[in-house]
Amino acid sequence: MADTDAHSLDVHQWIAQFALAFERSDVTSACALFAKHGAWRDVLAFTWTIRTFEGRNAIAALLDARLANTAPYNWTVEAKPEATEGWLHFETSMGTCKGYLRLENGKALTLFTALQDLRDYEEPSGKRRPSGLYDDQDTRNWLDRRQNEQIRLGQEKQPYVLIVGGGQGGLALGARLKVNGVPALIVDRHDHPGDQWRSRYNSLTLHDPVWYDHMPYIPFPDSWPIYTPKDKLGDFLEAYAKIMELNIWNSTEFTAASYDDDRKHWEVTVLRDGKPTKLQPAHIVMAVGNAGFPRKPDFVGASDFAGEQYHSSEYTSGEGFVGKKVVVIGANNSAHDICADLVEHGIQPTMIQRSSTLVLRGSTNSKMARPLYSEEAVEQGLTTERADFLNASMPMRMSEQVQKQIWTQVAEADADFYASLTQAGFQLDFGEDGTGLFMKYLRTASGYYIDVGASAMVADGRIALKSGIGVERIDKNALVLSDGSEIPADVIIYATGFGSMEQWVKRLISPDVADKIGPCWGYGSGAAGDPGPWEGEIRNMWKPTAQEGLWFHGGNLQQSRFYSHYLGLQLKARFANLEIEVHDQ
Repeated sequence: MADTDAHSLDVHQWIAQFALAFERSDVTSACALFAKHGAWRDVLAFTWTIRTFEGRNAIAALLDARLANTAPYNWTVEAKPEATEGWLHFETSMGTCKGYLRLENGKALTLFTALQDLRDYEEPSGKRRPSGLYDDQDTRNWLDRRQNEQIRLGQEKQPYVLIVGGGQGGLALGARLKVNGVPALIVDRHDHPGDQWRSRYNSLTLHDPVWYDHMPYIPFPDSWPIYTPKDKLGDFLEAYAKIMELNIWNSTEFTAASYDDDRKHWEVTVLRDGKPTKLQPAHIVMAVGNAGFPRKPDFVGASDFAGEQYHSSEYTSGEGFVGKKVVVIGANNSAHDICADLVEHGIQPTMIQRSSTLVLRGSTNSKMARPLYSEEAVEQGLTTERADFLNASMPMRMSEQVQKQIWTQVAEADADFYASLTQAGFQLDFGEDGTGLFMKYLRTASGYYIDVGASAMVADGRIALKSGIGVERIDKNALVLSDGSEIPADVIIYATGFGSMEQWVKRLISPDVADKIGPCWGYGSGAAGDPGPWEGEIRNMWKPTAQEGLWFHGGNLQQSRFYSHYLGLQLKARFANLEIEVHDQ
């Protein structure tokens, strides 16, 4: 088909031709329906992994390898006549799927496809929900069954999946697996679900709006505040774990694991209430966030400092620092939040900004999220699930292009705000290539602050600032900066971030396994902290890794909600012993 033949195609016509090409196993015609620079992002439907294919040659290679086994059929479209984008529904040999298509001059600019349910193993929710009545096989009431399950799991019955970490990621995945009948156990070192949030600094609230942050199955109430206080979130997560009947061992530390290649399971040791316990799960999911261990610079003279030193992860409140000279090293989210809390306690902290920071006003962040995640979007019928799908439907390279345009507009709209910061000496950036906060987050999960009040304190001097300068050494009662100046200090707080996720694997499993799986997070953009080669998907997250039976699940609440569905499907398929062929693993 010549390029000019497709200029008038709408979504309905495009899908008709696409489906016809599949019926005829005509890969050439199917690929000709894509723009030369078009991209196809697939989540499990064709690949059993998460992959983006850029350009016709890559798409042809995908179809050559997977079309016969996938056998897609029954394509339908949700779109108005003559529409150039719309929702798709189709089926494959494995189950039901959804998609989203965008056309440019009658060709596919982006195609997103994702498996939704496994055939014969559909999620028992909605119209398929269980009755809750007694049956002939089990006449015990719900409480007896629940208590029996908790007693047996990890003792008489091994979990099929062991989830390490009971934060929002671990709980979201645990809920998906619970609903789908996959035996799973969550282990977490904290005493109660939600303690991960309760233990953080007192002033912390979520920086994303509530519509972005819902948990699967149980959204926040309509009266929930736009920005959730951390203790309120902790209480919600504890209630969530109970309502979803999740099996959690709190006060439990994951200490060691090794994979038995012959038996296809892990040999795991955990300390439960200080006592060693052995587990043999088929799969381990590291749900420990999207970072590793606290990162604390080893400055010359730090051991001789007479005052107190803390990492930001240890900070709770400025109440104990009243009357002291406090220096905060760092200028990202935690540094700003901690400095703002210190100001609220009558302290003027000094923030040391060693490199530039991307700052986004909280109100602008909400405005940017509004088309998908807002009360207006809800009123227009855009459910959380559909918003998530649209959010995921844009391939990474095109997201970079879109974000660069958006951030050009942000810089213009908020020029006065940014001028107030630069006049105070604060060093700003919008990402080294101008692609903004979201791409920074996906690349390194660092280097930014969503302003919920601290920027005004920097601008008016309530937070003292030393920017574009490093720490030469630490003396007994002061920090000596690289320009020779000194800052007297009684307290140093290192808001210097965290290492990478694979640190957990290196410590808890082995350095060899950590080397085998490679880096977690980032997508090979080539930006600082995210070296190439280009992958176009977040590395090792929510999909099979080079180590059999080892998975990673993490990110913010939106990512935990969305990708828990697809990680749950992968684990369910393996639990059901379905034939799975991961494309080009």
